[in-house]
Amino acid sequence: MARSIKPPLSPEGEAARLRARRQPRLTTQVALLYPHQGEWTESDYLTLPETTRIVELSEGRLVVPEMPTDPHQFAVGELFAALCAIVRARGLGHVRVAPLPVRLWPGKFREPDIVFLSREHGDRRGEQFWGVPDLVVEVISPRTEHSSGTERADRREKFEEYALAGVLEYWLVDSRGRTIEVFVLRGGVFHLLGKWGLGGTARSELLNGFEVSVAAVLTEEE
Repeated sequence: MARSIKPPLSPEGEAARLRARRQPRLTTQVALLYPHQGEWTESDYLTLPETTRIVELSEGRLVVPEMPTDPHQFAVGELFAALCAIVRARGLGHVRVAPLPVRLWPGKFREPDIVFLSREHGDRRGEQFWGVPDLVVEVISPRTEHSSGTERADRREKFEEYALAGVLEYWLVDSRGRTIEVFVLRGGVFHLLGKWGLGGTARSELLNGFEVSVAAVLTEEE
């Protein structure tokens, strides 16, 4: 008995067949694979794919950082370059720029803009995440009509968390207000070392000799 042979599909039909096979799963279906907000564990967070782990973990919730602006990235880049230069020249330790998860304590992960870890605390450096850094830099993202900004988190939530975790120095950069504030940990509490505007030079107490011009960090030459 002769076997019937189906006629080949037209190019348009073949394209339609391939599109149907490649139809992605709905986003809502994928979301069901993950815990609800408030129920995320450290294990859940660490098993996220690397491409999606540009988030923080706080109180069982995933926190998505604000999308950085151009002034934000410029300030981060200038400070990162300046900090790297002195740390490498003196062999003081290690400097990293976000995204890099930092574990403040079990179940609490943040993604500071810049972190420094001294050579003495090199054992806190992990492949997947770092332990508590010695110095942290956060550049405030301003509030806009499309974003709530990060000032509240940087000045209140993270301010308290970094102190509680034992971060020795906290740099807070305000790209809109054109200031740099440096806080140092004393008695488990952050105290203001100094606040500098465009005409000033911000300095570190932890890293003797490390100082940067506020104007150089916050003003890009055209």
